[in-house]
Amino acid sequence: MDVRRTVEAVWRIESPRLVAHLARLTQDVGLAEEIAQDAFAQALDQWPREGVPRNPGAWLTTTAKRRAIDLVRREQARDRKYTQLAADLRTPRAEDGGAGSDEDLFSLVFVACHPVLSRESRAALALRLVGGLSTDEVARAFLVPSATMGQRISRAKRTLAEAQVPFALPGDDELAARLSAVLEVVYLVFNEGYAATSGDTWVRRDLAEEAMRLGRVLAGLMPREPEVHGLVALMELQASRFATRTGPDGAPVLLPDQDRSRWDRTLITHGLAALARARTAGKPLGPYTVQAAIAACHSRAPRFEDTDWEAVIALYDALAQLAPSPVVDLNRAVAVLHADGPDAALAALDGIRGDPRMARYHLYGAVRADVLLRMGRHDEAADELERAADLAPTARERALLLSRAAAAADRL
Repeated sequence: MDVRRTVEAVWRIESPRLVAHLARLTQDVGLAEEIAQDAFAQALDQWPREGVPRNPGAWLTTTAKRRAIDLVRREQARDRKYTQLAADLRTPRAEDGGAGSDEDLFSLVFVACHPVLSRESRAALALRLVGGLSTDEVARAFLVPSATMGQRISRAKRTLAEAQVPFALPGDDELAARLSAVLEVVYLVFNEGYAATSGDTWVRRDLAEEAMRLGRVLAGLMPREPEVHGLVALMELQASRFATRTGPDGAPVLLPDQDRSRWDRTLITHGLAALARARTAGKPLGPYTVQAAIAACHSRAPRFEDTDWEAVIALYDALAQLAPSPVVDLNRAVAVLHADGPDAALAALDGIRGDPRMARYHLYGAVRADVLLRMGRHDEAADELERAADLAPTARERALLLSRAAAAADRL
């Protein structure tokens, strides 16, 4: 038996709860992670010689607490924490249970995604502490050197310590705003996997799957929050298309051209179930749930032309009220194109053409070109596609847009 692989697997499963538990006791996320890492190193040393314990999570928890007591003993200023740790170590649940409670893990999620941190730091820290990824794995996820990511994570933990962010759940008065920040981080990670904003690869499935795992953890911790289930539904419904989003050569395949028979029916089933939970939670629907409902319209349609475009337009109208954005208006224009034709779609696109954000967004030109092609205005479409290619964030997307531009020019 490969004991090292067993230890690593246990670490991936148990580390978020272990760090959360230690952070509650020490009120220091950085120190908690260091202690947890020490316990992991001790497991790597002892388990190959002595065997894997019957309850690995409890073994790690007890070992980590003992290590914490040793550290606290050296710090007289931490006498109060030592007393708390020692009392907690004597309780039987440390040996009978696992590495911490749901409430501890819940608190860790909110601390890792605290507003004092930048969005990039929140995402990195969430993957490191809650996702259980190594620093090298987080660095690969964001396409940066490991040393750079290590520094970013260290600074984030230092910021939390300097700002004296308490390891506790937010109060009822700030829960909604804080939850919104947590969901934003999870969806930011997912989107970077679903449609990468850098590098040569358009789809990065491993990163999206980590975000889905974080979302499922949140859904388990907050079963009565509809937006958590809405986000899980949105990610699973979108992820169901992964097998068809790129061709054999890695080039992007757009939604109308995807082979829907290859969509993941299991993920679609799970996503629709999560959407149903969000809709029956008895609370107003939020933007993630509405986006999931839009994704469900695509998932239910056997063919692209069978999509209920009127329902999609209505849902985008609702989304525009909840989370107004020119990107929402752009996506609505796509639905208008298929429901009402190119003239109506072009009018919708003209309504947001002056927004400076659209001037920097490559998909605006791609959509406008599609509309112009349907109107027979091939030269204008080719120009739009060339401009869009200049703005595209990945080499794969640039190549696709330039190919479409060449095809439009050939039809002149």
